[in-house]
Amino acid sequence: MQTVFSRPFRGGIHPKTYKSLTSDNDIVKSFWPRNVYLSLQLRNGALLKPEVKVGDQVTRGQLVAVGRSNMIAPIHSPVNGIVTGITEHLTSHPSKAKCETIIIRANQDKSWGTNFNHGNFYGFEPDEIIQKIQDAGIVGLGGAGFPTAAKLRFARQGGVETLVINGGECEPYLTCDDLAMQEYAAEVIAGIRLMLKASAAKQAIIGIEDNKAEALNELTSAASEDDNIKVMSVPSIYPMGSERHLIKAVTGETVPLGKLSTSIGILVHNIATARAVYHAVRFNQPLVSRLITVSGKGITSPANIEVPIGTPVNEIIEFCGGFSDDTERLIFGGPMMGQVITSPHVPIDKCVGGILALTESEVKERPHQECIRCGQCVRACPMGLMPFQMAAYSRISDFKAAEDLGVNHCLSCGACSYVCPSSLPLVQYFQHAKGSINANKMKEKRSSQAKILTEARKERLLKEAEAKRAAKAAKAAKRGKRAPRESARSRRAKEAVND
Repeated sequence: MQTVFSRPFRGGIHPKTYKSLTSDNDIVKSFWPRNVYLSLQLRNGALLKPEVKVGDQVTRGQLVAVGRSNMIAPIHSPVNGIVTGITEHLTSHPSKAKCETIIIRANQDKSWGTNFNHGNFYGFEPDEIIQKIQDAGIVGLGGAGFPTAAKLRFARQGGVETLVINGGECEPYLTCDDLAMQEYAAEVIAGIRLMLKASAAKQAIIGIEDNKAEALNELTSAASEDDNIKVMSVPSIYPMGSERHLIKAVTGETVPLGKLSTSIGILVHNIATARAVYHAVRFNQPLVSRLITVSGKGITSPANIEVPIGTPVNEIIEFCGGFSDDTERLIFGGPMMGQVITSPHVPIDKCVGGILALTESEVKERPHQECIRCGQCVRACPMGLMPFQMAAYSRISDFKAAEDLGVNHCLSCGACSYVCPSSLPLVQYFQHAKGSINANKMKEKRSSQAKILTEARKERLLKEAEAKRAAKAAKAAKRGKRAPRESARSRRAKEAVND
């Protein structure tokens, strides 16, 4: 195990972690839902087509919905049961949007319907590994949700040399990755071996924050026989879990602004993703459940639970004893970058790593005041931006100035808001600015496309008019060359004269 001693990047903060609420507990594996709700529209707007109909009996691991391309991960049934409906249901979108959803009533049979693989699963060829990962519907479990098979395929084509595994888990409250590394270290390392082969990378580096001593020891032991897998201890500073900053910490390389990590030969995956890859290749088990942290002072019994995808929030919270009356806010993910849960009936998807019930004392909402230009936000920003200036321009809708200051490079990590003594909602300003900038660019793009189409139509109509004039002129010229035909009236007049 290697250790990064110095501060690996500028900025960052040390928020109160609250990880002790769940870090000392065992993983709960006994939870089982009554119903699951599988949305047919992903967070990026992509639509899936159902492969089942109402009344069908389905088995755990059975394919139930597919996308239109390999860039859309399929969905499998996380339970054995019966399809009771395919209808509109709430999604996790903040607008409380609804979409077509497959509803499955679960029975108590927890067995798998997929086949077991025998033999040496390390003997699969890279393309076979990628295909199994694709068929299993695995996406990045760090929160981005990008199809893992596509990332591995692009990395192989791009000549990636280093695979970085993110074990940072720097968000407060969340401990599910920490416990997964402790209990499933061998599975994580096995998944990393498979991803190394699939991506053709030469080495893997696992970055784990130094406040996870047991996870560090377990993974170091599990990887001790692999010369191409290194386990590194990195400082526990937020946002170490950011792809860009973890890369900087473990390799010293800087990802250029506006570029992907693959542009410098590095591919990043999450600890939980590596474990899912192992299960997909070794056992033919698709991604139908994930380990999540259910925490916060509003939860009666905080825990890390293995939860089937599609389980509604209220069933999970009910299993943990419910939440207290002074619960102020429910959140998907961590408190820094998480998303407010608009309804307890919203189901979890593959991107959810935690459910938090935060009380008023944890939310700590204070009245907003005017910026005092103290510079705390500048010192905390891990991207080296000027948050107070970007916020000032965003408030007056001068989005061009905010863009020039680099608002599009903002991670929305919330470090600036956390340290702001005036309690300014800086991240909200930046999200609004980025949304407006993207909307204006889309508007300009549509306007440009409309202009191109209009010009093309004018040119087409002009050519058609010129072609018609040319045809008319040619026809007239042709008539002029022929001798004019004598009319019947002229013939009768001549005949009368002759008589």
